[in-house]
Amino acid sequence: MEMKKETQEKIQQLQLYEQNIHQFLMQKQQFQSQLIELESALSELENTESAYKIVGNIMVMGKSADMNKELKQKKEMVELRIKSLEKQEDSIKEKTEALQKEVLEEMKE
Repeated sequence: MEMKKETQEKIQQLQLYEQNIHQFLMQKQQFQSQLIELESALSELENTESAYKIVGNIMVMGKSADMNKELKQKKEMVELRIKSLEKQEDSIKEKTEALQKEVLEEMKE
């Protein structure tokens, strides 16, 4: 049984979708790891008035309130990136499912 060229192209497209999903998952994992680190740092800042942060190759002392604000902004940005990746991932998954159904139907014929 020989597959149609169109079906083969759809299978290749499915493989590309799977690669994209894998990349989204890896990026999401990295951002989730950053999010955990930010939440941990924010938690620690609640217990102190001053703290150190690393800037380049040195540690700089700063006010806890300033660092708290900075970390919250970074946290919001990371959360937005995660949401964006999840939307892209969901979109690709929907396309993948639809294309899988098409390929299965064509292979039955």
